[in-house]
Amino acid sequence: MTRTIAIVGAGLGGLMLARVLHVHGIASTVYEAEASPTARTQGGMLDIHDDSGQLALKAARLHDEFVRLIHPGGQASRVLDQHGAVLLDHPDDGLGGRPEVRRGELRRLLLDALPAGTVQWGRKLAAVAALGAGRHALTFTDGSTVSTDLLVGADGAWSKVRPLLSEAKPAYIGTTFIETYLSDADVRHPASARAVGGGAFFAMAPGRGIFAHREPDGMLHTYVAVQKPMAWVAGIEVADPAVALRRVAAEFDGWDPALTALITDGETDPVLRPLHALPSDHRWDRVPGVTLLGDAAHLMPPAGDGANLAMVDGAELGQAIAAHPDDLEAALTAYEQTLFPRSIEAAAGAAEVLDACLGHEAPHSLVRFLNHARDA
Repeated sequence: MTRTIAIVGAGLGGLMLARVLHVHGIASTVYEAEASPTARTQGGMLDIHDDSGQLALKAARLHDEFVRLIHPGGQASRVLDQHGAVLLDHPDDGLGGRPEVRRGELRRLLLDALPAGTVQWGRKLAAVAALGAGRHALTFTDGSTVSTDLLVGADGAWSKVRPLLSEAKPAYIGTTFIETYLSDADVRHPASARAVGGGAFFAMAPGRGIFAHREPDGMLHTYVAVQKPMAWVAGIEVADPAVALRRVAAEFDGWDPALTALITDGETDPVLRPLHALPSDHRWDRVPGVTLLGDAAHLMPPAGDGANLAMVDGAELGQAIAAHPDDLEAALTAYEQTLFPRSIEAAAGAAEVLDACLGHEAPHSLVRFLNHARDA
């Protein structure tokens, strides 16, 4: 009997699931709220790990195509103190096992590997209702409805599918990222470009820091991190962009000008990203016909693992369904038995990374962490 599979969300995890199912001859439909694949930019660079994200790409039979997307030099990393002194400078020797690619290009690779019509754009989920026997009805904001035998919530931090399984809600963790870009950096912002180097850059102090990434075409992508209450964040959000940047830069008074220029010289309106997380041990009891993957299942602080985890989730769920084609509950049970311990371990690692970056021993704690990771 043909089973219908509905995946809510066309991020990397949802698309990976659809692709792995397709590899095994199983059809699915992905419902995405955005109007088209180009409705918004897809973020910056991702490091795709050889022991997680790359394994998922191999399961999707897309690893060779992925290799052609790798940004040379992207695995380099530097750590500076607030005065511009270099504390760590690791070149990209090609041996790190975490090559960098653009998120948008990786998403396009997955989209292009799906049959036409697999992703339905402009289908924003409004409500979900259980029909019994593991089936669910989905209602979209355009008034349309569908029913499905298997519902997969791949719809991110504020998942509308999660309440079917769990009462957990993301909570603010006390840290906010402010995102901006500097273009043609080697010509227009040479001091900042030299400070950042060729890959990932960290200038840290307790409770605050400046992260940056060199992207192709001379772009510097900056994330400024501050540990502030939501009231401070709300005040920044209502300010005009120039005032907002000045308020953020004021938190870095006395820092080296080449570093603060990564804030003050930002050429795009700052985007505030308050960080939220689910409980580190988030799990749920088995509910027939529905499960979660990616941030919907295990939202945690960004530590380079989010995209990798989402793709692994998608690949493993697809493989579990293929292994139990006539028993969806057996497939979901097998998937969740590996999902939960993996999520708990990753959440602990994410908390460790955030503390290394912004804790009371930063930046030296980050130097120790990166040296240990390189030697492992």
